[in-house]
Formats: sequence, structure tokens, C-alpha cells
Amino acid sequence: MDFDLFVIGGGSAGVRCGRIAAGHGARVGIAEARFWGGTCVNVGCVPKKLMVQAAEYGTLAEDARGFGWDVAVHGHDWSRLARARDGEVARLSGIYRKLLEGAGAAVFEARARLLDAHTVEVDGRRVTAKHIVIATGGAPVRPTFPGAEHCLVSDDLFTLPRRPDRVVLLGGGYIACEFASILHGLGAKVHQLYRGPLFLRGFDDDIREGLAEEMRAAGIDLRFDCDALRVEKAHDGFIVHTTDGRMLEADAVFAAVGRRPNIAGLGLEDAGVRVTGRGAIAVDEAGRTSVPHIYALGDVTDRLNLTPVATAQGHALADTLFGGNPRTVSLENVPTGIFTIPPIGTVGLSEAQAAKRGPVDVYLARFRPLRHAITGRDRKTLMKLVVERQTQRVLGAHMLGEDAPEIIQGIAIAVVMGATKQDFDRTIGVHPSAAEEFVTMRQKRPDPLAEAAE
Repeated sequence: MDFDLFVIGGGSAGVRCGRIAAGHGARVGIAEARFWGGTCVNVGCVPKKLMVQAAEYGTLAEDARGFGWDVAVHGHDWSRLARARDGEVARLSGIYRKLLEGAGAAVFEARARLLDAHTVEVDGRRVTAKHIVIATGGAPVRPTFPGAEHCLVSDDLFTLPRRPDRVVLLGGGYIACEFASILHGLGAKVHQLYRGPLFLRGFDDDIREGLAEEMRAAGIDLRFDCDALRVEKAHDGFIVHTTDGRMLEADAVFAAVGRRPNIAGLGLEDAGVRVTGRGAIAVDEAGRTSVPHIYALGDVTDRLNLTPVATAQGHALADTLFGGNPRTVSLENVPTGIFTIPPIGTVGLSEAQAAKRGPVDVYLARFRPLRHAITGRDRKTLMKLVVERQTQRVLGAHMLGEDAPEIIQGIAIAVVMGATKQDFDRTIGVHPSAAEEFVTMRQKRPDPLAEAAE
């Protein structure tokens, strides 16, 4: 064999797996056809969060006046932000490639495909490998209604030459909500349409409802049970015809209606790799496909599509195959951040999910942060604990509010360790802070949902 391990895909899972395997002494080859670092570094987490932070500065400047600062806001320079963002993205992408080379991996900047169970075609060559990893990530789904060719997808936000003044945003997942916050915060008029009754399906209902209230209060036009019927080109933009009989004018229409695994052209059928009905590569908990020495990691498996999960899976597989430390990554109690304005942090089960398992106690706090007692901004923080009644173990912790992802990371350690409500109660809070509310909540909320499992 030419390699002990060949990795197809240079994103979070692939780079970590290849780098750690090479560090263990394996002969590693890795191919990436588009950009090192994958979606997260180039058209996902990193540039998105930089744009969220840019959007927050407008309101921070306004809020500063309440504290005595004489701050004048003269508008936003989109191109200046784009240059700074793209410079950081390029730096990080380059680091990913250098890490691989520094570890001794053979790097191929080319598309790769499987010819059989041990052979890969890459850059005009055929190479063989004892183990193969597929970590090609996912791609945005494009809608199919009339005029869908006029829609932009999430990748396109990062190549726009200027900020659109009027935006119609289709979708109700975390990407759609984050993009609505970004574009509104940078000065666009935003309409967000979602075909269901409430966005962020699968997250805790109190958090979902709380975010809807905050976004509407900020001035975003949220329309639930509403979707696009068709999009027409107009002389100065586009007209979106909606299912509720309206016509919305827009300079840009974004479709954030889901993502799909990147499996096209990989030669999976030639190698005997099984694909699920949803178009993802089928794997077991260790990432093993239907071919025992071929593995798939990250978004291409469509299990829990988060960058830290993909990274952890890549590291675990490298340790298992070459490091003498066989292990897997649990997909339970994975903390998640949604970088809306304000952001969400969550770990564990929602109230609805927990109540299906048995009786639960629910603790909920909603308050105005100290900062906004001075700014006058009508913004609330919401914090919630879902507790298994019999054992008092904390099954879920959820937060909507400033710094929520930062706070929930620490709370997640306690949840993963199996902390009880009493463990939270005897922990002294940091005062004055929003985070202390997680250890001072004492009043259980009477709620039909919480009682439903009794």
C-alpha cells in the first residue's frame, strides 16, 4: 500500500484525523479540492461569527450613550469588513495545510474518488491505502420553486460585493436565523419566512419563542407558516410571491433551507460503500462504513453536523487506528451555540424531549441584564434547567441572551458529568453576572408538559 491512511476531504474531521494519524507515525495522504479547513473555516463558523460580531457593534455603539459615551455611528463599510474577514479566513485556511505538512502528511490539492475498496484516484494518479476516510462535508440545498435560480445560498453571503438593502430570507434553521441577525444588524431590512409554525425545530420551545420575540423586537419581519411560491426578477431587484398572498420586494433572496452530504462523484458504489435513503454515508458509532476499512466522519454522515463533533471524531479515529487508544465520540449532551443576536447556548435535552422519558422539574428565569437597565434597550435573557424528577439529574440547560454560548460551555461540563440540581444549588454564583442565575434558580415552574409524563 502507498499509504496507511488516505483522507478524502480537508475540513475539520479530515485534517484532524490526518494530522493526528501522521503524528502517530502513519503514512498519510490527504486530498482537498476546494479549500483547506472546509466549510467551517471558509464559508461557515469562522466568517459567520466575525460578521455577527460586526453586526453587534452597531447596537453596542448606541448602547454606549447610556453610559455617557458620545459615540456617533456614520454607517457601515461592507467592503472593509469583507477584506478583514477574508484575510483572517485565508490565514486560518493556510494554517490547516501547514499543520498537515508539518506532521509529514502528503498533501494533494485535487479532487479524489474511490476506484475500489483500497484504491483512490487523485490528481491523475492511482494510490492505494490500507484505511480510507471520507470527510467531504456537506453543501447547501437549493430550492426548486419557479425562479429559484435567483436565490442565493449560505456560501454566497461571503462573496457579496455589497450589502443588500432589502433581504428575503427563506428557512428556519440556525443558519437562516443567524443570517437574518447578521444582515439586519448591518443595516438591511430583513423578512424571514419559515413554512412551519415556529423556527429552530428540535430546540427547546421556550428558547425558540424567546428568540422570535427578540428578533421581532429588533425589527426583523418574521413570518411563520409562510413560504415562497416563486421569485421573479424585477428591474431593480426581485419580487418574492409568498404563500400568504403577499409580494415582497428584495435586493437579495437567500435560501437557507437545509444542507446535504457531499457524496457526488466519490465512487462510493465502486468501493461498495452503502448510502442511506437521505443521501448520507451509513456508519456505525466508530465511523465505520459498510466496508470495514473505509470510514466516514463529520457532515457527510449527517448525524450531528457540528464542527467540534467532526474534529473529535477525526481525532478519535486516528487514535483508534494508529495510537493504541481505541475510543469513540458520544453524540449525547453535545453543547451547541447559535450565533443569533442575541445568541443561544444549549446542552442536553429540551423540555419536550425530557418529558417523554419521564417526569421532569423545570426551572426558568427571564430577566433584563444589568447592562440594559442603563441602555434602556428592551432585551431579555432567558435561562432554563430541565431536571429529571426522580434522580434530580440535570438533563438540559438552555440559555438565550448575551454571552450564552460562552456560559453554556462551562455548564456543559457539569451536565456531561451527571450533575444534579442540588450540585447546581450548592455552587456559589459569580455576582453580578447573568451566569449566576443557573445556580440560584429555586422555584419550579408548574407546567402541563412537565407533568405530562407522570
